[in-house]
Amino acid sequence: MRLPDLEAWAIFAAVVEHRSFSAAADGIGLSKATVSKAVSRLEAQLGQSLFHRTSRRLALTEAGRPLADHAQRIVAEARAAEEAARDAASSPAGTVRLAVPMSFGVANVAPLIARFLTLHPGVQIDLHLSDARVDIVAEGFDVALRIGDLADSSLRARRLCEIATHIVAAPAYLHAAGEPRHAAELARHRLMRYANITGPWRLHGPDDAEVTVRPEGPLAANSGDALIPALIAGLGIAALPGFIVGPHLASGALVAILPEWTPPPVGLHLLTPPSPLRPQRVEALIAFLSRHLRDPCTQPAAVLQPGHLADTADA
Repeated sequence: MRLPDLEAWAIFAAVVEHRSFSAAADGIGLSKATVSKAVSRLEAQLGQSLFHRTSRRLALTEAGRPLADHAQRIVAEARAAEEAARDAASSPAGTVRLAVPMSFGVANVAPLIARFLTLHPGVQIDLHLSDARVDIVAEGFDVALRIGDLADSSLRARRLCEIATHIVAAPAYLHAAGEPRHAAELARHRLMRYANITGPWRLHGPDDAEVTVRPEGPLAANSGDALIPALIAGLGIAALPGFIVGPHLASGALVAILPEWTPPPVGLHLLTPPSPLRPQRVEALIAFLSRHLRDPCTQPAAVLQPGHLADTADA
């Protein structure tokens, strides 16, 4: 049986990463001729061109694009295997790249990272905070936390817990516009949209009733925190996760409405690249986050007590 040309695959991955033969040669410490010959050898074995080559530009062919992903995974798995062998006799050490949603990351993950680093002084965390969905494999992340439904993919996913979503407004808005007593009444209100909660609001109520409301109003944002000032100013109603609205409900700046009508909870997932081979430092962080992020998804009951208009008026 003919063995795969793993060296050629690794060199191909380096050319894709560096976007040139010369830069790849410098990056991996080989001559440009060696790099070029390895890619040509791989193209001959595959029977198709991997790059469009001109004097000014190097671009992947249609056939080369999916093969570039395979090459990157081959290299990543080889590195993980080497690191796992080295890690077996040592404490976790090295850098872990972690991608986390912005608001949830600041409130729930950053404090945990401080505790993790205290326990594992040999590890460094490269923490990426963004509400945009990152490409974990292409951008080189070891671990990612993602809130919401997951698209089908080759990523390895672990559901950690469910995060409750609450319908909230400021007392000033409810005094001016009236507090809705049934989910169907929301259609007559100014509804702000949190872009990370996709599609219409599907609210489940008493006796298995369900109401679908399409949020239309003065503001939409891909950050739930960005909606808070407009909500407190009395400009509308929003459906937001508990970790965003909890402090504002506790202070009375916002109140929860329609407590008997609940949006479906959203899942918190831990994602990793498809390879099951991971360095010890990555395994240590996965275990730590999995253990400590099962409970913080729910806010204390006192924070999330619904506050009706009559309650705030009597205060």
